[in-house]
Amino acid sequence: MADERTRYFRRLSRLRRSARRWSVTAGGLGGAAAVLTPYAGLGLADAAWAAGAGGAIVLATWRWVDLRALAAQPAPPPVDPAQAAAHSRARLVAAVERLPIGPGVLAEVRRIRSRVALRGTSAAEPWARLDRAGATFTGLRGRLTGVAEPAVAEATAADRSLRDLAARVADVERAIRLAPPETRRPLQEARVALSGQLDSGVAAYERLVVAAAGYVAENARPDVEHPAAARLTEATDLLHGVASALAELRATDPTVRTS
Repeated sequence: MADERTRYFRRLSRLRRSARRWSVTAGGLGGAAAVLTPYAGLGLADAAWAAGAGGAIVLATWRWVDLRALAAQPAPPPVDPAQAAAHSRARLVAAVERLPIGPGVLAEVRRIRSRVALRGTSAAEPWARLDRAGATFTGLRGRLTGVAEPAVAEATAADRSLRDLAARVADVERAIRLAPPETRRPLQEARVALSGQLDSGVAAYERLVVAAAGYVAENARPDVEHPAAARLTEATDLLHGVASALAELRATDPTVRTS
């Protein structure tokens, strides 16, 4: 998408070309009218030449007036390339989100980008565990109803917080590699503390996912036989009874036929 400065110069160029084109047209029609108009008066064809020349002159005048008015305005300042790229990226993301599969595609792209960003750091392994647990919880969350609904909000907030914590652990590790030796100790202590929080948080999240799976399993297991299974059992018994009755009837009367 063109920025304001680009659109300004495009419009200026279009007005300049239009003004020149109508000026040439007005000159050509005016010259033709002056040559072809008889001295004794105007005929119908001569009037058409004159009207065309007059209209072209008016349009050319308007174009030159518009061109001068636009040229008198200051051109918009150039856009920062970083801002232009961010704006284009935001527009692309918004366009993809409007597609039926857009949110899922964007989520997968963000997940892969986060995994690549953590590669080579101690946060990569806890993040992979968190990602697996999050994928499992996503499949369960639609069945967490009733008293289990608050767990969905808690798990969503925890997932977001733990992913941010993993990114911070990776950032601190990269800073340790660049820091002078005498300044690394505080950073290493901070990394150890953050890594401990990350490991304990991921373990707690995994336990939550296991508890959610247990809730879904127990909630789906009735105390009695499933209605569908009961109906199938009744239909099976009925067919067995009908088959036995037909067999007995055929044994007593060989002329009996079944359809």
